[in-house]
Amino acid sequence: MEFADELVDGTKSAATPLIRHDLALSYFEVGLLAAVPLLLGSLIELPVGVLSGSGRRRRRFVLAGGIVFIAAMLLAALAGSFPVLLAALVIFFPASGAFVSLTQSALMDAYPDRRAQHMARWTLAGALGSVAGPLLVAAVVAAGGSWRLAFVLVAVAGAVSWVAIAVTGPVAGPAADPEDDAGGWPGLRPAVLVTVRSGALRWLLLLETSDLLLDVFTAFLALYLVAAVHASPFTAALGVAVRLGAGLAGYALLSPVLARLSPLRVLRASVLISGLLFPAFLLMPGVAAKLVILAALSIATAPWYPVLMAELYASLPGRSGLAVSLSSGASLVGAAGPLVVGLLAQQVGLGWAMVVLCAVPVAMLAAPAARAARPADESPSAKLGSRD
Repeated sequence: MEFADELVDGTKSAATPLIRHDLALSYFEVGLLAAVPLLLGSLIELPVGVLSGSGRRRRRFVLAGGIVFIAAMLLAALAGSFPVLLAALVIFFPASGAFVSLTQSALMDAYPDRRAQHMARWTLAGALGSVAGPLLVAAVVAAGGSWRLAFVLVAVAGAVSWVAIAVTGPVAGPAADPEDDAGGWPGLRPAVLVTVRSGALRWLLLLETSDLLLDVFTAFLALYLVAAVHASPFTAALGVAVRLGAGLAGYALLSPVLARLSPLRVLRASVLISGLLFPAFLLMPGVAAKLVILAALSIATAPWYPVLMAELYASLPGRSGLAVSLSSGASLVGAAGPLVVGLLAQQVGLGWAMVVLCAVPVAMLAAPAARAARPADESPSAKLGSRD
């Protein structure tokens, strides 16, 4: 499911020039296609986690979200105008939240002692989907097809995932009882108290902070290599490929590492290493040396998202739906990250804007270490982490 979800993003990004030409879109409309679905879709998605509950109710949300997921991709493939395509992408966001994010939360509930390992595998599947998207578009175009066919094939991938979930049933595990229809929503005031007392705010803050050196850095990487390093567009594209490829390698290595070491120790070590590698990447002369350091940096930051998400779920045992909604809300705030970097680049240049990102590892290490007490049956890895 995560592969299919990220396949959508990779396909859409690669197909944007084709879509713009086919629908005669302005650059402003292209920008709206990126911004409006994120903002409106995330707002619509906010209550999904807490309303879905668990057991049968969550399963119904997942299956319904999958149907809308598939329908949104088919609508995008049939879109003959900007408003229709925009509507399809806005619908896709909350559908993805119900179909994919709720499945993730069920997986975290079912295997509390292996959250970090499963998040590592989940992230690896998503990274594979991101890389497969552009390859899919390239293959379709090479075969004489259009971007519309690529979206149809993405819908097929979503349908395969939906059938697999429908046939196999809910995720098995101690917290995935299909007879349990608990809502998991304690009410607004208790939910706020639970969020504050659980330490979940710390993990939300760390997730959005870390994203500055993950997705935001990746978004500006090619432009940085061209504008600040004076590399060719080909070299910039190669840099992005190195970033994605090394990230894949990091995710593949992460799961066996987490099977042997405490997730929080792995996270802390990766932050320390990244705090050295990122300044080295900026300071090192020569494009070839930069690309080598970039590969090492991409491997080093691989634990960040999986471990932090696993810890967010672990901080809210029995309330994974609330974790999904909190994550959606935090992503709205995190959407300001690219804007801040862009504004800094406009004022002081992109090179200096990248220098500001050196503060990310420092901020992550300086985050408050207080954590809520875990239940007696909490994961061994979490207990190890709490003693770090």
